[in-house]
Amino acid sequence: MTTDSSPIVIIGGGVIGSAIAYFLTLQQPGCEVVVVERDPTYARASSALSASSIRQQFSTDINIQVSAFGIGFLRNVDQLLACHGDAPDIGLHEGGYLYLATQAGAATLRENHALQKRHGADVALLSPQQLAEHFPWLALQDVALGSLGLSGEGWFDGYLLLTALRKKAQRQGVRYVADEAVGLDLAASDGVQHVNAVRLHSGTVLPCRYVVNAGGPWAAAIAGWAGIDLPVVGKRRTVFNLASPAALPGCPLLIDTSGIWLRPEGKGFICGFAPDADNDADFAPLEPEYAAFEEHIWPTLAGRIPGFEALRMQGAWAGYYEMNTFDHNALLGLHTACDNLVFANGFSGHGLQQSPAVGRGLAEWMLTGRYHSLDLSPLSIERLARQQPLLEKNVI
Repeated sequence: MTTDSSPIVIIGGGVIGSAIAYFLTLQQPGCEVVVVERDPTYARASSALSASSIRQQFSTDINIQVSAFGIGFLRNVDQLLACHGDAPDIGLHEGGYLYLATQAGAATLRENHALQKRHGADVALLSPQQLAEHFPWLALQDVALGSLGLSGEGWFDGYLLLTALRKKAQRQGVRYVADEAVGLDLAASDGVQHVNAVRLHSGTVLPCRYVVNAGGPWAAAIAGWAGIDLPVVGKRRTVFNLASPAALPGCPLLIDTSGIWLRPEGKGFICGFAPDADNDADFAPLEPEYAAFEEHIWPTLAGRIPGFEALRMQGAWAGYYEMNTFDHNALLGLHTACDNLVFANGFSGHGLQQSPAVGRGLAEWMLTGRYHSLDLSPLSIERLARQQPLLEKNVI
């Protein structure tokens, strides 16, 4: 059997795994942590392929609280993750989110706004007239209401956040192993399993006090080694790089009524969309959905932003959302079937912005047995067994 002197082993060195490793060794200097990452280049990692944004405009208490900590962390990354005087710059730009709603969606937007304000979020509801004054480049014929984040929302470089977390974690003593986890050595007592070690492709066996499943889109395979059914799959999402002669002064991250999102990037823009269920296969090849631009995105955006009639696609890339098909929210903590396999999965596109609070919270739990700073229990994986989904209305 393993002992408390065994290391904590984290499977997955993306932003979630690296945030947990960082906070473990921050909260308990000298804590032995090993991160297993099969691809140190992060070529297919969701952390590197994400559009990397953060918002307060959620519809559940816990998600708003998680993002409130997240924005404070991102604002201070240069100090928190500095190494040897080298202060990382993740390019945080608090340009805000703008949600547009038709008459059918206006009541939900108002309801969400009331909850967000109760948690101190800096958001404002705008009438069509106010929207026209703020954003005269928008066509608003079908829009009944808008919700704009005035601060605490925006975008950043997710890959630089990942590399800064990893570098700082290593500086604090975390060991990263370039290898692939292939199985768990398990023992059982009174019907509950315990992980004694993590087996690697190289043949190495890593004894563990806890093992953390931070496997991103591939997390279900890790859970399966312990006989646990995890409703997490990889869903391809394409990001299109756009150029337009039209200037959009003050352009926020726009969430159109169609579900298409758009934001500034350099001298141009990037945008994306969620395919309908019939065209959203699990683990589709990471090839951009170029046809969707001509068939759906361009005509929709040109209808919303008349200046985009001359829009051109400059390129595109695709990555996986780590989609929790149960309720599109993070699945955290212990499953009843195993007493030391910790889950940090199913972020459904919110992993980068939620990584600071999740990293801090799970580190607290593993080191002390409870959450101290923010109670993350509403995101507990136990809700799967209870069949009690945590419904988030604002999923992009």
